[in-house]
Amino acid sequence: MGSESTRRTRGSGAQDSRLIPVAAGILTRGERILICQRHHSDPYGLEWEFPGGKIRDGESPEAALKRELREELAIEAEIGLEVFRLRHRYPDRYVEVVFFRVDSFRGEPLNGVFEGIEWARRADLPGYDFLEADRELVERVARGEII
Repeated sequence: MGSESTRRTRGSGAQDSRLIPVAAGILTRGERILICQRHHSDPYGLEWEFPGGKIRDGESPEAALKRELREELAIEAEIGLEVFRLRHRYPDRYVEVVFFRVDSFRGEPLNGVFEGIEWARRADLPGYDFLEADRELVERVARGEII
């Protein structure tokens, strides 16, 4: 785990349920960060997130993220250091998300599953309606504390 990594547990009120492991990537291009808007028909539709997805049984977080970026954005990514980790309880699920740096990838990101994708300026990130679990990370990325 990199020195920038932080662990947080947030949310409350939901009954205990199986923890869903998720891997997500923070892709950078200069001062811009790739963000993805969840499809309108998905749970938490139209909210923004960093690309990634569920970790399958027997899969490492890095392998899961590499697979998800290939499936969602049609890129081949080199997964970097873990930079943040959190647990969050939504009303319908309990997730642990591991975030990694993705400084290098081949191909141009193509939207395969999202409502939209955007290279957002770091300072503008807090103005997007991010998933509740991601909001502390978003603020820290915007301030340059992480990544």
